[in-house]
Amino acid sequence: MAGRFDLPEPDAFTRTYWDAAAEGRLLIRRCRACGRAHHYPREFCPRCWSEDVAWEPASGRATLYTWSVVHRNDLPPFAERAPYVAAVVDLAEGPRMMTEVVGAAELPSGELSAGAELEVAFREGIPVFRVVRSAIGG
Repeated sequence: MAGRFDLPEPDAFTRTYWDAAAEGRLLIRRCRACGRAHHYPREFCPRCWSEDVAWEPASGRATLYTWSVVHRNDLPPFAERAPYVAAVVDLAEGPRMMTEVVGAAELPSGELSAGAELEVAFREGIPVFRVVRSAIGG
């Protein structure tokens, strides 16, 4: 889509990741040499440089590492979403991932906290996260 800055441009390597996300599945890469998982998808392990890496399903569970509430972004379609929560999360499998936390305005206090339990959701085939309701008593 012309004029959208929030949609990926899959290539031959990342197509597997984006196709899975479009189906509501989050994938990560795991190195078969050292056993470490990583994200964003790469053709090699960023820890030991092995090229023996494979796709695997992620649990979709994460904890909030850090975030920022964005009040202004003039690029389409972000202006219509503002304010929104840009975040870095720690996936249960180990890697950190940049993402967005959706539904934060619906929290009782309207605030997030580091370490909050999150679960993956998908918006237009893009992984985003939301706070696990049972973790906040609701």
